[in-house]
Amino acid sequence: MSAPGTSAPGMSAPGRVEDRSRPGGRRRRRSAERQMVPDAQFTSYYGRPVVKASPWTEDIPGYLFLGGLAGGSALLGAGADLTGRPALRRTARLGAAGAITASLGLLVHDLGRPSRFLNMLRVAKPTSPMSVGTWILTAFGPAAGVAAAGELAGLLPRPLRRLVGAVDRPAGLAAAALGPAVAAYTAVLIADTATPSWHEAHRELPFVFAGSAAVAAGGLGMLGAPVGQAGPARRLAVGGALLELAASQRMESSMGIAAEPLHEGRAGTLMKASKALTGLGTLGTLLARRDRRVAAASGIALLAGSACTRFGIFYAGQASARDPKYTVVPQRERLEARRP
Repeated sequence: MSAPGTSAPGMSAPGRVEDRSRPGGRRRRRSAERQMVPDAQFTSYYGRPVVKASPWTEDIPGYLFLGGLAGGSALLGAGADLTGRPALRRTARLGAAGAITASLGLLVHDLGRPSRFLNMLRVAKPTSPMSVGTWILTAFGPAAGVAAAGELAGLLPRPLRRLVGAVDRPAGLAAAALGPAVAAYTAVLIADTATPSWHEAHRELPFVFAGSAAVAAGGLGMLGAPVGQAGPARRLAVGGALLELAASQRMESSMGIAAEPLHEGRAGTLMKASKALTGLGTLGTLLARRDRRVAAASGIALLAGSACTRFGIFYAGQASARDPKYTVVPQRERLEARRP
């Protein structure tokens, strides 16, 4: 018998079991008590967001879409030039120049003053997506403009006509070389922010944007060129749709809880519309080889689907920034994953 207040052999205290398995006679106590308090659940500080949503307006998703259209069209225009498809070349070149001009206009409008864009050219910072993107646009714009001027050479005075005719192909090839970067750099730009649904998608988002740009450029080519010359546009649209679909599926599966805003509210509606329109447009390319009206309708559907993708991703990011759980829950998951 043990004296009052003492523990029996093997017991160090009421409710405590001794662990004698450790070498050297050292003993460790582990609690045998049942947990009475549930694990703490996440709540925000007075319901306020943890990160601030970006101050960007609707100008920015338009800028994202038109930049992708410009980059893809420049690539398509160069291919049409090298393979002797003048109508497709004209559509793609004019589309690239018009889209990049409108894209820059939306960007400057969002910035408030043109001088703010020019001020970003004072430095070149390779680690800054904004700085790199500014220089890419600065190089791409004039090249796309000169290539487009080659399609309007008949309206120019004779000396300028000869000059433009001599440089429009090199300019078109230069724009095509920069086209993929113009189409995809904006994905790196928004993924580099703290906005949860953008940042969590940083691995796959450039591929989604590249595929979306190809879809838009292919749609424009089908809309503006005769069916006999639009073969490369149809193939570009189908390849872009497959890339966008595969990258989107992988992106959503890797984002965890941050993928929820892509399926809710305005963003969810736009993403559903994007998949439906892109799917219909892609199926239409199978019938667009012979029917000009089907080709035009498919081109419009592909353009609209690409635009819905950019706007949907933009609104999903803004929604994720306003709800603190999309910031805190992924952070806790990463912390738990690093613990032994």
